[in-house]
Amino acid sequence: MSVRKTINADLSMFLISITALIIIGLIFIYSSSSVFALEKFGSAHYFVKKQCFGLILGLCALMVARFLPLNIIKYMSPWFFMLSLALTAATLLPYIGEHIHGSSRWLKIFGFGFQPSELIKISFILYLAYFLSKRIHRASSFAHNFLPFLCILSITSGILLLQPDFGLTVTLTLTACAMLFVAEFQTRNLLYTLIALIPIAITLICWKAYRLKRILTFLNPWADPQGAGFQIIQSLIAIGSGRYSGVGIAHSRQKFFYLPMQHTDFIFSIIAEETGFIGSCFLILLLCIMLYFGYRIAWRMSDPFCVFATFGFVTLMSLQAVINLTVATGLAPTKGIGLPFVSYGNTALICHLVMVGLIMNMVNDPSTKMQDDRKYR
Repeated sequence: MSVRKTINADLSMFLISITALIIIGLIFIYSSSSVFALEKFGSAHYFVKKQCFGLILGLCALMVARFLPLNIIKYMSPWFFMLSLALTAATLLPYIGEHIHGSSRWLKIFGFGFQPSELIKISFILYLAYFLSKRIHRASSFAHNFLPFLCILSITSGILLLQPDFGLTVTLTLTACAMLFVAEFQTRNLLYTLIALIPIAITLICWKAYRLKRILTFLNPWADPQGAGFQIIQSLIAIGSGRYSGVGIAHSRQKFFYLPMQHTDFIFSIIAEETGFIGSCFLILLLCIMLYFGYRIAWRMSDPFCVFATFGFVTLMSLQAVINLTVATGLAPTKGIGLPFVSYGNTALICHLVMVGLIMNMVNDPSTKMQDDRKYR
C-alpha cells in the first residue's frame, strides 16, 4: 500500500471515531439535559437543538479550514495567535466580557456569546508549530528557541489565569511541552521548566480559596457531602448505578437535578449510568482510536509544520478527554473541561471541528509530502 493510501486510511479511521463521538454526544446531550431544559426553558430539546446548530456551524468552519491554502495558514498563524490572544484579553474588560460561574471567559457581541479562549487552543498550537518548524535545526539553542517559547507561554498563561482558567492553562502547557519534546528540544530544559512550574502551581492553588477547596474536596468529598463534595459524589453514584450494561438510554435518575452540569462537564457520568461499563469502554475506545490514528497521521508527514500542528491538536484533545474522565470518576479535582465532541458547548465543538479540518487539509494538501512507508513494515 502506498504512503498516500495508508495515511488516507488512517484519516478515515480518525474521522470515523470523531463522527461516532459527535453522534454519541448528541444522543446524550438530549438524554442528560431534557429534564433541566424542560424545567428552565420549557423545551426538552433546547440544548440538543443548540448543539445541532453549533454542529452545522462547525462543519462549515471545518470545510473552510479544509480548503484554505496551507501556505496562508502558515503565514497567518502568528497574526491569528495575536488576534485570539487580544480577544481572550478582551473578556477581562467591563461591558464586553461576560461573567459566568465565577469566570470571565465569554464575549458578548450583538447578542452572540462565544468563548475566545477556545480560539487560543487552535492559534497557540498553530503558532507553536510555525515557531518550531522555523527553528527545528537549532533546537538545542536556549536563547534562540527555548527562551522565546517561555515568553510566549508566559503571556498566554497570564491572560488565561486572569480569567481565571487554570485548567486550560495546564492543558496548553502540557501540550506545548509535548510538542517541544517531539521537536527534540533538550530534555533537561523541559524537565527544569516542569519542575519550576510545580511551586508556581502550588502557589496559584493556595492563592485562590476555591482552588484549595477543590483539592481538599477531591481528597475527601464525603467530608461535605451536601456542599463541596456533592457534585463528585453524585457523579460517582451515577457511574456506579450503571453497573455492567446500564439502566438504559434516557433512563438516568441522576439527571433529575441530582448531578449538576450533567450535559457539559459531567456528561460521561450520565453515559456511564445509562450504558454501563460496556458503553463507557466503547466511548473510551473511540477516544483511543482518535489518539492512535491521529498520531499515526502526524508521524507519516514530513513537513515539520504539519507534524507539529497535527500532533499538538491530537494531544490537546486527548488531554482534555483524560482530564474530563478523571474528574468525572473522582481521580482528579473538579475542573471545568468538557469531553471533546461529546459535551455540550457550541464554541468548543466548532473549534475542535476546525482542528479536524486543518488536519484534513494538511493530509490532502498537494504540497505536503509523506514519510516513506517502508519503516512501518
